[in-house]
Amino acid sequence: MHKKIGILGGLSPESTSAYYEYITREYTKRYGNYGYPEIIIYSVNFQEFVDWQSQDQWDLAADKMIEAFRRLEKAGADFGLIASNTMHVVFDKVQGEISVPLINIIEATAEVIKEEGAKKVGLLGTLFTMNKDFYKAGLEARGIITLVPDRKDQEFVNSVIYEELTRGLIKPGSRQGYIKVVKKLKEKGAEGVVLGCTEIPLLIKEEDCGVRLYDTTIIHAEKALKYAIS
Repeated sequence: MHKKIGILGGLSPESTSAYYEYITREYTKRYGNYGYPEIIIYSVNFQEFVDWQSQDQWDLAADKMIEAFRRLEKAGADFGLIASNTMHVVFDKVQGEISVPLINIIEATAEVIKEEGAKKVGLLGTLFTMNKDFYKAGLEARGIITLVPDRKDQEFVNSVIYEELTRGLIKPGSRQGYIKVVKKLKEKGAEGVVLGCTEIPLLIKEEDCGVRLYDTTIIHAEKALKYAIS
């Protein structure tokens, strides 16, 4: 029997559906049947998390996530995923308060970067992800140097995430703007760019940018799939 996957989702619904779709369809593609792992999704109130982030109330966000994972555990989940890069800022606190193991998106991404031999990468994400230390420190602990856009570009990237991508809006102008930001990071020496927000892969692809893009949604979902069937 496969392990049951518990996903804390809704942060946003766009990326949560991408996790579900990847795990189920990738399993069927590889094994030719529909015996993919059972998946339990706890979709939170996204507005609460947006408010807590803007008010720097990460403790309240962590408490809600702990509550959600305890419910997922009661529902039968054997391990869990936080379907959001930004909310990994409280990963250690959440993991310390629950019984089921969580797969860390930063660690999973760092493993792929290391396997490919890159030593310097760009990082795109919310303002919190690009400016707080948790993501850069997670990569740098594994010998990976992290570059982020300048403040103006950071604000553009962040606004597209919250005002468009989390609402399922894909705009050609925003795609071109992101491609320009990626190009600047490449010119600074980035060997690849981490899409450190689970919605960004909805907007840009490697063929758009001419540089390796690390799709954290797929990386995270792939590790979950392998863990579930191991």
